[in-house]
Amino acid sequence: MLANPQPEHPAYSLVINGEDFQFMKLLKQDKPMYTLSDRFTLYRRKNELYKVVNILKNLGKALS
Repeated sequence: MLANPQPEHPAYSLVINGEDFQFMKLLKQDKPMYTLSDRFTLYRRKNELYKVVNILKNLGKALS
């Protein structure tokens, strides 16, 4: 993420470990600042895959 070729724009990332999903956002300023989303899971409480897909759709719309 730090190697983003357009440092004036935020960099987004999705971290997956098999059952958990977490979004990251990097604002590259004088000191890089990361923002983490809530952790979404497939197994605890309830299946949150639909929330993850909805977030990805909204990110896709915002970035295009």
